[in-house]
Amino acid sequence: MSPLALQRRTPRRGTRVETPAPAKQTRAAIYCRKSTDENLHSDFNSLDAQREACAAYITSLKGDGWVALPEAYQDGAYSGGTTDRPALQRLLADIEQGMVDAVVVVKIDRLSRSLLQFLQMMEYFEEKQVSFVAVTQQINTGSSAGRLLINVLVSFAQFEREIGSERTREKIHAAKKKGRYTGGHPPLGYDIDRLNHRLVVNPDEAAMVRELFDLYLEHRSLLAVAKHVNARGWKRKSWFTNAGVRRTGTRFEKVYLQRLLSNPLYIGQVTLHDEVYPGLHEAIVDEDTFREVGALLVANRNYGDVVTRNKNGTILRRLVKCGRCGAAMAYCWTRNSRGRIYSYLRCCSEQKQGREACPTPTLSAPEVEAAIIKEIKRMAQDPALVDQVFPEALEQSKQGREFLETERTRLLRQREQREEAIKRLVSTLESPTGELPEVVGERIKEHQAEVQRLNARLQSAEQELAALGAQSLNREHLTQTLAQFTDLWDALYPLERVRLVHSLIESVVYHDETDHLEFHFKASG
Repeated sequence: MSPLALQRRTPRRGTRVETPAPAKQTRAAIYCRKSTDENLHSDFNSLDAQREACAAYITSLKGDGWVALPEAYQDGAYSGGTTDRPALQRLLADIEQGMVDAVVVVKIDRLSRSLLQFLQMMEYFEEKQVSFVAVTQQINTGSSAGRLLINVLVSFAQFEREIGSERTREKIHAAKKKGRYTGGHPPLGYDIDRLNHRLVVNPDEAAMVRELFDLYLEHRSLLAVAKHVNARGWKRKSWFTNAGVRRTGTRFEKVYLQRLLSNPLYIGQVTLHDEVYPGLHEAIVDEDTFREVGALLVANRNYGDVVTRNKNGTILRRLVKCGRCGAAMAYCWTRNSRGRIYSYLRCCSEQKQGREACPTPTLSAPEVEAAIIKEIKRMAQDPALVDQVFPEALEQSKQGREFLETERTRLLRQREQREEAIKRLVSTLESPTGELPEVVGERIKEHQAEVQRLNARLQSAEQELAALGAQSLNREHLTQTLAQFTDLWDALYPLERVRLVHSLIESVVYHDETDHLEFHFKASG
């Protein structure tokens, strides 16, 4: 009998034939990451190349039961120094649900460039019995040598990331010190010259910016300016990203206006932390207007926000603090069966964490308010107070007069500029038939309307200056005014009382052990 025949012999009856057991299936998730948005929307980018390499590795282990999950865990334009990435968070959530047996990446720095975060994820993978594979570095967490090599490589990856960040910061700092544009969203009023990396003035938007500064000086309220320009249909900056995606401007808001009106960029400067350097771009707003708006913003921030946000007229809002734990004491209200409302002051620590956090009891808000009003009235009747208040009153009167004179000069200059513009349009742009084109006529109407608005503001400033000039501030008049403070307080509106109290008092501390209030007055009050 030939050897071939022996190989084909069938087993005897009763002989057990063992078949190999099928390999256990390993569900492998492919994770890809790219730090920048360069070529992110192209047909084939770095993320696609990473996924192909990982998929080829998983295919090579098909005989061992490895299978690639169809879910695409891909983070484009996300840094490896943070775990706040949407695809990574989805991957961790699927691991928590037991849907993943292995995580496959091209290199370990695609998962994380932070040593601490990487070690935390490795500990989490080990807890969930999920293996980790870096394809091009031939690393597998199944061995102790692989885990050691991973820690070494992640340390170098973190070092490389930090060195790159330092170099980038140094480059940006050096560019800003020279007044250069260093990237970011283009501000309203400017366009980006991407060839020369500079900001160039957009004439139409620059006129909007100047109008915003003028409107704030007129209305003295961010909310009023926002409502005014939104009613006119104005929108914020619309621009295109490097990838050609259009970002459409939205409605104006208070926070946006606050940043815009306080941005030194509009007077031709660039900021680096707390330092300011001359910029290479052209200014849009003159420095006098910018400083005037800045002073008004600071004044409204110190006194205006407390009033505008305090709709209930609670004069102690954000003033009373708990002497036991240092937390604020906030207003709370309750209603009895007859519908009568009672207001209290309650420690925020006790309100959020319970009586164990702070045993300070609640206070009757009207009683605390009455105590503070009594203290203010007592101070107003103190003769020694005149010696402290009189120099401050003189200085404030002087500053108010200087502010109004500066505003009058600026308004006169703007009116003169508008009138000159009207003259130029009339004298140089007339048609041969003696009739003005429609476009020029509209521009003249706009200038004339602006002249009328400037005249109204100028008249108001003149009246305020005349009122200040008619006032003669002396010690006797001030003494009589303070003596009449009680009658003045009773005549004030609730919001006026709020403004007055917040301009005088820094804080009020309640000590429940001794049941007394400790007052802290403002030095400039």
